[in-house]
Amino acid sequence: MTASAAPQAPRTVFLLAHTGRPAAVRSAELVVLGLLRSGIGVRVLAAEAADLPLPPSVEKIPDDCPEALDGCELIIVLGGDGTLLRGAEFSRASGVPMLGVNLGRVGFLAEAERDDLDKVVDRVVTRAYEVEERMTLDVVVYENGDVLHRDWALNEAAVQKVSPERMLEVVLAVDGRPVTGFGCDGVICATPTGSTAYAFSAGGPVVWPEVEALLMVPIGAHALFAKPLVTTPDSVLAVEVEPHTPHGVLWCDGRRTVELPAGARVEVRRGAVPVRLARLHHASFTDRLVAKFALPVSGWRGAPR
Repeated sequence: MTASAAPQAPRTVFLLAHTGRPAAVRSAELVVLGLLRSGIGVRVLAAEAADLPLPPSVEKIPDDCPEALDGCELIIVLGGDGTLLRGAEFSRASGVPMLGVNLGRVGFLAEAERDDLDKVVDRVVTRAYEVEERMTLDVVVYENGDVLHRDWALNEAAVQKVSPERMLEVVLAVDGRPVTGFGCDGVICATPTGSTAYAFSAGGPVVWPEVEALLMVPIGAHALFAKPLVTTPDSVLAVEVEPHTPHGVLWCDGRRTVELPAGARVEVRRGAVPVRLARLHHASFTDRLVAKFALPVSGWRGAPR
């Protein structure tokens, strides 16, 4: 007599959607029905459930529930960059990988587009995905030597001016040594993942995600030497707001903000906790870059691979 196989634990996926977008609502319905047909449970936030056409079997969790992702194997996020960054907050806090479906414009964090929903469901059902870790930033704000605020970011921590008519006077430092100072609209400290986000718009370099580095990119600086800097991942970047300048503001991933009083110092270092992303295919970052920005490559005559 052969021993019977042990029963498999039930599988559960957490779904996060931009319910203000009709495309996200329709996409959520298709994903949920596909997962349920394959025997995979779906969990959503109660606040979003009212805006989604969900079967009764979908589990609703209060937004402030600390155990919201317990037992989940994936977070599927449907939306644009803002929704994907919201999903990254859940992923970092829980350690559950995030699989993004882009319903916005660029969506570098996304792994699939809205036309790929059937493929997404199939890959989740068959576990045909891999997980990679993305570097984050730990951010600390000091005032008079005391810790004023702690935060984190996947893309960037941006120190910016508040008054449109007044520049922000700052001094930049790397590993405790001053580099330069100038008046500016702001300074972005970014990860390689964030190099294609706000830092890119400010004229920073595109850094391949596999490269471990930190970026410091000035915004509208009035100075001869105000170039983007790329440092080692073990460096500590600092932006000090001059005491005589108007106060500034710190934005982390464009989602969380805190006021920076004059004289404050923002220190940014490699984050202790990464964000885990689920990947469906092995397309190179080069191909992703060309596709996302519709770059002209028709003249390339290199050997095909």
